[in-house]
Amino acid sequence: MTVQEFYDEVGGDYNDIMSRLRTEDRIRKFAGMFTRDESYNTLVKNINDGDIEEAFRAAHTMKGMCQNMAFTRLYKSSHEITEILRGKDLVEAKKMLEVVTEDYNIVIAGIEKLLK
Repeated sequence: MTVQEFYDEVGGDYNDIMSRLRTEDRIRKFAGMFTRDESYNTLVKNINDGDIEEAFRAAHTMKGMCQNMAFTRLYKSSHEITEILRGKDLVEAKKMLEVVTEDYNIVIAGIEKLLK
């Protein structure tokens, strides 16, 4: 899978990431680092535990990483859950977590294919 195919598959912006990181090798390296980040797991745990403040921090961190990596689809859903958590609405955050999880799983599966 090429990097451009990966970005098309995950709903990302290939041109944006190329303008930022400049080489496909560098993009692969940072994509691999994304899979090791714990922000998503921290978000899930804290939403399930009802800890809105820590869930907000995790969502905000994940949103920033998605923006930096031009994972547009996941950025949009992580931005939305960040704003829901900013408003301290745990019920809506739990609903939105389903969308974030779907988008996150698409990105992780895509990265696994990209790095094969």
